[in-house]
This record gives sequence, C-alpha cells and structure tokens, in this order.
Amino acid sequence: MRFGPAGYPEAGKTPEGALQYARDLGLDALEVEFVRGARISQERAKAIGDCARRLDVRLSCHAPYFVSFNSESAETREKSVGWVMDTVRAASALGAYIVVIHAASYGKAPGEAMGSVIEGLGRCRDAMAGEGIRGVALGVETMGKKGQFGTLEEIGEVMGSVDGVRPVLDVAHVHARGGGRLRTEADMRALLDEFFPLCGETAHFHISCIRYGDKGEISHLPLEARDPDLRLLAGALDGCERDCTFICESPLIERDAVVFRDMFPKYRRAHPPE
Repeated sequence: MRFGPAGYPEAGKTPEGALQYARDLGLDALEVEFVRGARISQERAKAIGDCARRLDVRLSCHAPYFVSFNSESAETREKSVGWVMDTVRAASALGAYIVVIHAASYGKAPGEAMGSVIEGLGRCRDAMAGEGIRGVALGVETMGKKGQFGTLEEIGEVMGSVDGVRPVLDVAHVHARGGGRLRTEADMRALLDEFFPLCGETAHFHISCIRYGDKGEISHLPLEARDPDLRLLAGALDGCERDCTFICESPLIERDAVVFRDMFPKYRRAHPPE
C-alpha cells in the first residue's frame, strides 16, 4: 500500500522539494493536480518524474475539472478530449500510471451520458495509441453529486467498451452520494467487493471526509470529521494483499495522508509517530 497527498505540499516550495517533504513524512505517493490545465513542458515533467523515481514516490495525475464529455456544447466535448490528452502526455512524461478524470454530468440529457463518455474516452484511447503512449490508465472517478456521471456500475459499463479505463474509488464521494451509506466495516467491505474486480493491477483510492446534503457532495473535510469514519475502511482492508494507492483529498492533504497511513498497524510500526 502507498499513501500520499493530492497535490504538492506547500512546505516543499518546489515540486522536487514537495516530493522530498512527502517522502520525509514517510509518504510514497503523490497526485499531480492538473485540475486547471496541464501546462507543463515535457522536459520539466521528465525532471520531476526522475525525482519521484529516485525517491520511490508513485505518481498519478488529475485531469482538469472542466472536462465534460456530455456537455450540451459540441465545442466543450471536443475540448474535453484535448484536456484529457494534455494530461495524459504530462503523465507519460512524469512516469505517472493513471490520469483521474471527472467524466461528465448528466445535464439535460442523462440518457446520453453513457454514450458520450464512451465516445470521449474512446477517442482519447485512439489518440494515445496513435502517439504511442502506453502504461497510463484513464481513471474515471466515482462522483459525489447525484447529478454527476460516475457510479462504479457506470464505470464498469464504460470499461466494457473502452480498453485501458479503470475506476478511481473516491470513498467519501460514494458515502455522500448514498446519503451517508458507509456506516459500518461491513459497508466498506461490500464497497471493496464491488471495486476490486474492476480496478486492475493497482487499486487507486481518494480518501477524505465529506459534507453532504440531499444532492450529495458539498465539500471535503479533514479525517477528524469521521464522516465517513476511515478507520472502518482500514479495518476492512486489514490483511489485504492488493497493490493500493491512497491519495488524500482532505483539506489537510499531507497531514491526513499520514493519519490514514497510521490507521494500518504495519505501517504505523514502520513509521512511528514523533
């Protein structure tokens, strides 16, 4: 299992400094946030990737929030392919193994969302093949608002049509979308039983707590909120031998990544608190 923050911790000053800071905390994963656009040169991305490899920090990337394969605007759907591909190219140069994507909202045409997402991601895969980009998965995130495309069932259906797609399990999003459904360790085990058959070689998680209402997600919260209580997730994963990456999206990104890591006895022993 690997644990890390969503984004570069500010204390690191530079990307390389942030990677070193995370490693000094005993963290060994980091998600590079291209949520406002993947504006990085190939040379700079390769340099950061080299640093991550030296430090043994596993990288992933997050595509822009404005991707929307089911937009009413044909221009936005077209641009969405470009935004994902910009992120894929950066991920490839960084050596990141997955690009996390918010695929779509249902909008005014919820019945068209599945076909639109399949078409958009299929075009991305075709472009990746044309450019010879391998080893980067397209990770469709489980979404926390009821108006957004992204249940595990929907992602599984996309996977049946587009190669190289994997689910990204945002545990708090699932909790919020279900009105607080993850209340027991058995609830967490049932969610993992649905997720693991889809996730491929490496299971990619987002973790945080969350504020939610009738329409689902409102905002992410620190782990101390215990809604959901991620100790239940750690308990459900006790003894798990799968390769997992846990990216913390709480407002306290690196601190709560350490808090979650230390919910696992074997990792707490390996990195005793100061």
